Amino acid sequence: MNPLPRRLLAVPPVLLAASVLVFTLPRLTGIDTVRAVLRTRVAAEVPDPATEARVAAEFGLHGSAAGQYWHWLTAALRGDLGLSFVTRTPVAAAVGDALLVSGLLAVLALTLAAVAGGSAGVYAARRPGGPLDRALTAAGVVGVSVPEYVLAPVLMLVFAVWAGVLPAVGWGGPRHLVLPVLTLATYPAALAAQLVRAETVAVLARPYVRTARAKGLSPGRVLWRHAARNATTSVLSLSGMFVTGLLGGSVVVEVVFGIPGLGRLLYDAVLAQDLPMVQAATLSVVAVALLAGIAAELLQLALDPQTRRPAGPR
Repeated sequence: MNPLPRRLLAVPPVLLAASVLVFTLPRLTGIDTVRAVLRTRVAAEVPDPATEARVAAEFGLHGSAAGQYWHWLTAALRGDLGLSFVTRTPVAAAVGDALLVSGLLAVLALTLAAVAGGSAGVYAARRPGGPLDRALTAAGVVGVSVPEYVLAPVLMLVFAVWAGVLPAVGWGGPRHLVLPVLTLATYPAALAAQLVRAETVAVLARPYVRTARAKGLSPGRVLWRHAARNATTSVLSLSGMFVTGLLGGSVVVEVVFGIPGLGRLLYDAVLAQDLPMVQAATLSVVAVALLAGIAAELLQLALDPQTRRPAGPR
């Protein structure tokens, strides 16, 4: 069977297993969900039993853990992710709005990483060991090594505080996107540059490239039409991994820059012990990671038709 159908068939069981984990793990930590709700509403340290019973019935927190999970799962399949413990608003609407924000950041960051990292890798491969190659390699090592929680404050200090050309925090116009996108794009761009550079050097040494040169094709055409295209296609298989990395980095970036995305939503929900929001946001992260991997395979199939062919007998 083709790997893609197998991946698609694996999505429902993985999401089901993730739903069990995100429902079970908070309860294993000893959090009293009813008390967590009441702490956001009343000042009393020990609320009366009648109030606890009323809140448990309102949020479906009564009965066995298995019954609560089944009630929550069947409601989630209908698109009802419950109400926030803190705001008492629908969780689905909050998660949907946050996903749009994080999705915009991810698309812009991946686009910048692909263009900048891919181009840098190809140019570095033109003359391996040359000055440009050494400079880009050093920049790539720095880009891969510096984490988001270090890079974000540095960019904020340089461009928002010292230069004053970009806003430090907030979510509004296009200028608010620049620093978060740069922060998120740095690691995948540096990694893509290293991978494309290594693949391009390997492709340039293959016989068909030497044949193309012998036929009189210009160096630029050989580089971009043959070597760079094949190198980029092989790197596309890692684009799903880049999306997963962006999901992890978005928590730091969105908190630092005050962006109302999925990472910030999850961070605030954990601090507030807002269990329905934590569960929905975590499941959304898992679903996006799975879909990103499948989308990366589809893109690779579209750009490299040879991967569609089943392996022949050996």
